[in-house]
This record gives sequence, structure tokens and C-alpha cells, in this order.
Amino acid sequence: MLLPQIAFAQFGDFMKEIDKFSLPGAKTLGDDKIISGLKEALIVGTENTVKLTGNADGFLKNDAIKILLPEKLQSMDKALRLAGFGPQVDELVVSMNRAAEQAAPLAKPIFKDAVTNMSFDDAKKILDGGNTAATDYFQGKTRDQLATAFKPEVEKTMSQVGVTTQYKELVGQYTMLPFVTVPAFDLDDYVVGKSLDGLFHTLAQEEQKIRTNPAARVTDLLKDVFGK
Repeated sequence: MLLPQIAFAQFGDFMKEIDKFSLPGAKTLGDDKIISGLKEALIVGTENTVKLTGNADGFLKNDAIKILLPEKLQSMDKALRLAGFGPQVDELVVSMNRAAEQAAPLAKPIFKDAVTNMSFDDAKKILDGGNTAATDYFQGKTRDQLATAFKPEVEKTMSQVGVTTQYKELVGQYTMLPFVTVPAFDLDDYVVGKSLDGLFHTLAQEEQKIRTNPAARVTDLLKDVFGK
């Protein structure tokens, strides 16, 4: 996992360097070069966030973002497992996470556009903000667009692996039990929402790390920006 650590370390170096904005020596860099350095670090960083979530098991094997059945269906989950349908429930969970992993790469060009179109004011807010300022920027600028892009991919993937059919079959088994009801629930929308939550959770965690744990400068521009 060295590549993500290096990529995000660039951003961490930058965040530490920006604290020198008020010092006379920092002005010699020029705002354009500083902002270019930030944009370059953000592009590399978001690309690696996409890699972390878009690989096989990127969601499924990461307990922090693994997609489970929602709280409103936990009673159904428990009842089905007690009734011997645990393997089917597990298969449904795997399929939801596979759909998220398939959709994650679609975020790469959307994140890149958000960085390319970043204004000076946007950059300053990130530089002056808290531990998740960059993540907050991407949330505000890209979440709706990502949801639109993810929805057809999630629907396609879940249709191909039979997730919707699996879910309906499980609901059918559950409703055969006495005194139970199943809340209205859009499985596709749920998986899209949880996919985005996982993507931004990963980005936020990495951002917090890189703000406090810089380790490398791997491009000429970043070496120039930070090499004083």
C-alpha cells in the first residue's frame, strides 16, 4: 500500500507548508505555484482513494465502509439467519459491496473536474480549513454528480449478479414468518448512498492522516513547492 501513502503524503507536506503563508519567504513561491501544488496533490490523492475503494474487496474487506443491510432491516437479517438463510443474506451483502466496488472508478474523472475547476477561494478554504476541509469540498461539489453517475452502474451490476432477485426472495421468506412486516426500501438507492459514504469516509480518513504524517514528495512541482 505504499502508493496511497506516498500520494497522500504529498498533500500532508503541502498542508504543513501552507502554515508558512504569513512568513515573508513564502511569498516568493507565488500563489499560482502554491495552488498548482495543492491541485496536483489533490488529483493524485483522489485517484488513490478511488483505487482503494474500487479494487476487489475495497468495500467488502474494509469494516469501516462495508455495506450491510440497513438498520430498518436488521430484524429481517436476524430472523432470516435464525431460520437458516444466513448464507443467502451473506451473498446479498457481498453483492451489494461488489456493486459499490464496480461503481467507485466512475468517481475519478468527476473528482478531477472538481480539482481542475477549483477557484482560488476554494483552495484557500481547503488550506485554512480543518482536517476534512478537502473532503468537505469534494462532498459539496461532487456528491450529487457522483450519485447520478453511480446509479446506473449499481443497477447494472446488481441486476447482473441477481441482487434484486436475491433481495426479493429473502423478503418473501421473511414475510412468511408470523407478525412481521418489511419497510418500504429502495435497494439501489441504498447501495448508491452507502457507496458514496464509503468513498468520502476513505477520503476523509486519508486526509486526516496526510495533514499530520507527511512522508514524501514525488513530483517535480511538489519538490519545488516544498523544497525551500
